[in-house]
Amino acid sequence: MKNLRDKIERYVLTTEHHWKALSVEKQRLLTKVFFGGYVLITVLVIINVFISTNKRSNTMSINHIEGIYKMPEEKESGLDTKRKSPIKK
Repeated sequence: MKNLRDKIERYVLTTEHHWKALSVEKQRLLTKVFFGGYVLITVLVIINVFISTNKRSNTMSINHIEGIYKMPEEKESGLDTKRKSPIKK
C-alpha cells in the first residue's frame, strides 16, 4: 500500500513540476480550455436529460426481479440432498 502511495505522490509531483514549467499564458489558456470542455460536457448532459424526460412515452415499468438462475423444481423426496437427513417442516 505504501508503494502505491509513493508512486501516486511521485506522479503528482512530476505533473506539478511540468505545470509550473509552463508559462503563465499557457497555464491560463489550458485552464480555459479544460473549463470550457467541462462546461460543454455539462450542458450536453443536461440537454440529454431534458430530452429523455420530455418524451411522452416516458414510462417506468416495475417487474418482479428474477434470480440469476431458476433451478428446476425437484420432487420432494423427504430427504435433504445435502445432508441426507429428513427435511424438517
